[in-house]
Amino acid sequence: MLERLEDFEREFDDVEAHLADPDVFADQERYVALTRRHKELDAIVSTGRALRRHQEDLVTAREMLTEASGADRETLRAEVDAAETAIDDLSEQYRLLLLPKDPNDDKNVIVEVRGAEGGEEANLFARDLFDMYRAYAGRMGWGFEVLGSQASDMGGVSEASFLLKGDGVWSRLKHEGGTHRVQRVPVTESQGRIHTSSATVTVLPQAEEIDVQIDPNDLQIDVYRSSGPGGQSVNTTDSAVRITHKPTGLVVAMQDEKSQLQNRARALVVLRSRLLKAEQDAVAAEASSARRSQVGSGGRADKIRTYNVKENRLTDHRIGLTIYKLDKVLAGELDEVVDALVADERARQLQGED
Repeated sequence: MLERLEDFEREFDDVEAHLADPDVFADQERYVALTRRHKELDAIVSTGRALRRHQEDLVTAREMLTEASGADRETLRAEVDAAETAIDDLSEQYRLLLLPKDPNDDKNVIVEVRGAEGGEEANLFARDLFDMYRAYAGRMGWGFEVLGSQASDMGGVSEASFLLKGDGVWSRLKHEGGTHRVQRVPVTESQGRIHTSSATVTVLPQAEEIDVQIDPNDLQIDVYRSSGPGGQSVNTTDSAVRITHKPTGLVVAMQDEKSQLQNRARALVVLRSRLLKAEQDAVAAEASSARRSQVGSGGRADKIRTYNVKENRLTDHRIGLTIYKLDKVLAGELDEVVDALVADERARQLQGED
């Protein structure tokens, strides 16, 4: 397992030397890339060195154990046990560090939430999911910026998109994409019957301009007046912007800002991220289907997770996880669910399934 450690140590020293070079610092793009690689190598090298040290200690302790007796033998046996435990823990950490990196791990995230099946109840549930992710972002110390939203008649959201910034955003939230199903008594239900509704969540890595080049000639840009619930106009100027990417047919509309330029800039952020995801999916031989694979049709049968309010139960159907603390999850305490999904992904990677 440690046969490549010396190569990592040499690369680590080389990266450190480059980071000290003023010419490299002047090239911010290269400097940022080297800083990220330095962080990765630091974890690999420090863990590998610790593993190597404990392996050497184990060999020494075992050799001495063969000749020891009495109290010395008990002390050495304890050292052997401690070294074996440390080696097991460090070996797993080291294997995880050597797994292929997700190319989006260092990127921020754009999340899109939409009401799906269930009419206004679906829009109210979409608002609950929006609030859940905002609360979770606050708990994690991430930046949270609303890019656009469309309110529904009863205080829900028919759709909303927001940007999350911070360490580990993609790795923590990439599994949230899909159809989320809620089972509860809607506020519009007079008979107290439980209804099933759904909302969709799409998770996109934020693309920078260097990631995706967009030809202005490929864009059709339309402007119109912003509208609120029920379709009434909420602005007296044509500040809302709808951008159509003609080669792919992707459409992004933004209207939250009063400035047409601000809405256009936000629409381009979302469009660029959708194009990046489609390009990554194409490389993975999935063409542009990843967004559809996350969202499905939005139907209640295409569920990744069920939120049962009466039983205070959340079930993630992909990993068979069920917990009875839905109220806390909706308040932003998502770690138990996210940790289980991350652990499942790592386990499958270690088994060679991914």
